[in-house]
Amino acid sequence: MGITLRFISLLLPIVGAALAFVIMAEPSAAPQTRVAIEPPPKIITTPEERAFEQELEEIGASLDGVVGIAVVDVDAERAYEFNGDALLPQQSVTKLWVALTALAQVDTGELSLGEQVTIGREDLTVFYQPIRNIVRSRGSFSTDYRDLMERALARSDNSANDRLLRRVGGPQVVQDWIDAHGLDGVRFGTDERTKQSAIAGLEWRQSFSFGSRFFDARGNVPREQRREAFENYLAGPIDGATPVGIARALAALARGELLSDRSTRLIRDILATTRSGPRRLKAGAPDDWRVEHKTGTGQFFDGEQSGYNDVGLVTAPDGSEYAIAVMVGRTREPTPARMEMMQAVTRATAEFHRKRSSQRIASDAGDESNDTSA
Repeated sequence: MGITLRFISLLLPIVGAALAFVIMAEPSAAPQTRVAIEPPPKIITTPEERAFEQELEEIGASLDGVVGIAVVDVDAERAYEFNGDALLPQQSVTKLWVALTALAQVDTGELSLGEQVTIGREDLTVFYQPIRNIVRSRGSFSTDYRDLMERALARSDNSANDRLLRRVGGPQVVQDWIDAHGLDGVRFGTDERTKQSAIAGLEWRQSFSFGSRFFDARGNVPREQRREAFENYLAGPIDGATPVGIARALAALARGELLSDRSTRLIRDILATTRSGPRRLKAGAPDDWRVEHKTGTGQFFDGEQSGYNDVGLVTAPDGSEYAIAVMVGRTREPTPARMEMMQAVTRATAEFHRKRSSQRIASDAGDESNDTSA
């Protein structure tokens, strides 16, 4: 019994010390799970940046209508915008997403641009489709998917676009590609036949693709039905996108984040040959700047247009790149006023770049003059 008591008396201090250690250790461990996460540093804009964004606001506000503008510095990933988060109708700008999806499939081996395809009367669509004249004269037209992609982008041919769209798997496949790449603020929508018919208050019939039949059918739609379809489209455009969303997507393309190097070069070279909209963004660029762009133009109703856009990449002589998206959701302004507004955005971007470049040169020169190292 004496031995047991002595053992317990010896053990108690050890147990007590151990308990004290645990008690003291627990509070010290807790703060490690509550370490405050520092918020990301705020972007401190320079006077030049603030002035540039203010100029974009003034340019956008100068046009009577719903306007959205976004300019993204490709390397810095800095966005400057006016109403840049507004969801606006893209119209033929959506052809970009079809082409990007097709090239992504080329990169994975699912599609060959050299694959042959025949366009027949059943493939024709509506509005601008130069390929229709070939089909009408020959009965059909055989080519490959690279040619269709070039026609869809550079000439904005609706029939070429819709045939390429079917080859890649349809609208949902395109939207899935957009979503998989984190391109926020971009809805693809659907093919041109379905979209344009709905905007006019019609259901598509293949006979609409010939002559003036679509326009005749649209003219027979009761005025209030037509107005309702038009307003519904503008209120929630099936092909809606934000200017910031499009500009950031184009910047990602320029950085090589969406496609292989080869496919990136191909689509950019095609966009540099765009024939539509020569008096939109492109006309405002200095002669020594490269412009790659895609236009979009919607239907009129009661003197108002639904969607008048131009988006693209502009490259300065020093290699600096900017992604630009200028979108007019709706307006009654005459076409020359819209084009001038778009040109003003490109001019402002080029001048902003010139001022920043001059400032950097002056800053570098000052650093060199203050260098006292041996």
